Amino acid sequence: MVIPFIKMHGLGNDYVYVDCFRNPLPADPAALAVAVSDRHFGIGGDGLILVCPPSAAAQAQGADARMRMFNSDGSESEMCGNGLRCVAKLVYDHGMAPKTRLVLETGRGLLPVDLELEDGKVARVRVEMGQPILQAALIPTILSGQPPLEVPVETPWGSVKLTCVSMGNPHAVAFVEKITDSMVHEVGKFLETCPAFPKRANIEFVEVVSRNRFVMRVWERGSGETLACGTGACAVAVAGILTNRLDRKCTGKLLGGELELEWPGEGHTVYMTGPATEVFSGIWPR
Repeated sequence: MVIPFIKMHGLGNDYVYVDCFRNPLPADPAALAVAVSDRHFGIGGDGLILVCPPSAAAQAQGADARMRMFNSDGSESEMCGNGLRCVAKLVYDHGMAPKTRLVLETGRGLLPVDLELEDGKVARVRVEMGQPILQAALIPTILSGQPPLEVPVETPWGSVKLTCVSMGNPHAVAFVEKITDSMVHEVGKFLETCPAFPKRANIEFVEVVSRNRFVMRVWERGSGETLACGTGACAVAVAGILTNRLDRKCTGKLLGGELELEWPGEGHTVYMTGPATEVFSGIWPR
């Protein structure tokens, strides 16, 4: 059996995509994710994303497609902002739902997206990412606070102050003076699996440049450091507003590029706007 695939990325956060509208669902998506993600012996990527018809319940509510995502270690995750933009591009550009406002089913629920076109193809996508989850038990984390704000957590390299937010998946944000490689690869890796996070967490390290601009790097749960993380950028924006570091409209600079972010406040969705790029397509022969 061969599996047709499309390689796509959002700011360098790259995944292998399988069109499950036209192709059968892979028998073992977790194992496939591990195999195709290998950058030496596979296609290479941060994971696998299946683009599926929506469930009956979601379709009844207007959903156009469903996203299922698997990290490079095979674990299934609830949500990926960069991946969602690419799903929207794939759905539009490949004719599954040729309209410029889509509703996509995710582990976070139904998320509306608006498409910006160039020469008839999707260039950028604005996603309504949903309201941030600020209750500690739902993030989930055992750190104190609703949400936990600047809570010190001990690591072998010293104490790190974390602000926790969920965007459908758990995030812990550390505002620092200077981001270093060891901070991301050692402290981030340690914090991902520390007891404070029952379902592990994505860890963001952030330098605030101004009230409307920040620089970040992210250690992603199940994937390690990636060039970008859409839900992570949203979590940073929310954390920055809650700790009075950022304005409600801001731009995040990630290793792979920039995202525009907006959070009007509690009770409102977070908006994320950024590019989506198709790289190549092929057939996985296994």
